[in-house]
Amino acid sequence: MINDKVLAIILGGGQGSRLYPLTDQRSKPAVPIAGKYRLVDIPISNCINADIKRMFVLTQFNSASLNRHIKDTYHFSFFSSAFVDVLAAEQTPHNKTWFQGTADAVRQSMHHFLRHDFEYVLILSGDQLYQMDYELMINAHVESKAEISIATIPVNAKDATSFGILKSNSDSVITSFIEKPSADLLPDWTSEVSDDMKSQGRNYLASMGIYIFNRDLLIKLMSDPTTNDFGKEIIPQSIESHKTLSYQYEGYWTDIGNIDSFFEANIGLTDDIPQFDLYDKKKRIYTRARMLPTTKLAGTMLEKAVIAEGCIISAAKIEKSVIGIRSRIGKESTVINTYMMGSDFYETLEEIDHNKIEILMGIGERCFIKNAILDKNCRIGDDVRINGGKHLEDKETDMYSIKDGIVVVKKGATIPKGYVI
Repeated sequence: MINDKVLAIILGGGQGSRLYPLTDQRSKPAVPIAGKYRLVDIPISNCINADIKRMFVLTQFNSASLNRHIKDTYHFSFFSSAFVDVLAAEQTPHNKTWFQGTADAVRQSMHHFLRHDFEYVLILSGDQLYQMDYELMINAHVESKAEISIATIPVNAKDATSFGILKSNSDSVITSFIEKPSADLLPDWTSEVSDDMKSQGRNYLASMGIYIFNRDLLIKLMSDPTTNDFGKEIIPQSIESHKTLSYQYEGYWTDIGNIDSFFEANIGLTDDIPQFDLYDKKKRIYTRARMLPTTKLAGTMLEKAVIAEGCIISAAKIEKSVIGIRSRIGKESTVINTYMMGSDFYETLEEIDHNKIEILMGIGERCFIKNAILDKNCRIGDDVRINGGKHLEDKETDMYSIKDGIVVVKKGATIPKGYVI
């Protein structure tokens, strides 16, 4: 099987400052999504579904929770060669710096990869939401005798200025590349796309940051210490000298680059037919198996809500919201257009009964929460009002941040009773 010859490398990204404060205490791949998963579960699950079972996750910031999640989640047979290993940036006598970019991260970790037998390297991003069959891309790469393959997605003119745009010939071989072109240059950068994409005005091929390299070529390219980034340096420099294939993907794909895109991706899961399908048996998303009780609801009106397991909810109304594991929401509270990540543990009845905790974990009674992200283990007191929206200016406090009108309550923060945002 060709997949036995593939090694997957998942890039955890840098400090994740655009996703702050969600990345204040965790690395970007460890950020919780969809109420029960982590971002890193997406590329790992795509690999497992494609029968690629040797994976490295590269990270350098706040990697403790990511390490714990992967250790607790991905267990393979003792007799299997399958593994998911986290490689954090490490100082060695030959290298005393942190990762300087995507290519530098791979270069610094090459000695770990070369201990394994492989012919192809699949390089993935740890902060994208999509369900893609990598096996089809690998087969296209091998059949075309390409040295590099790049997954591309057709985008419209408005979005094209935010991506690296590629131009391919009739054989899907990439002939040129431009990083974030200005609008006046776009007419020269259209590519051949399907009729469906043309009808949507998606005539430009954007790089998805998903690559396949032949082993020998990657070793050669990594020997040049002056190149630090795949998208900005390695790919543009390699197109003329190495056969580079464009593998077109037309499914749902979003780059979780900032709070706004993260929020929209999660709230989009409440749609009647979400673009990201968590219910597809052939494209399962795997995560840690928790032995949690069922969710309990009392007197709550639900409208387009996604609710994870282990919740205790007495809210008056939950609308277009994602409610994460172990969430607690008190009586007469209203939650609209909100992603509540939930809690890592339950408070005991003894603690609650004896009023040892002034404000319980979760959302209290008579609260109104709209256009917000509540990070893990938050405590929202009774009668709190959070009304996010474009009318709010960006703001930073110890308890919460406001970005693009979205109120992000920080992990473990306590919002006092009666507080108004």
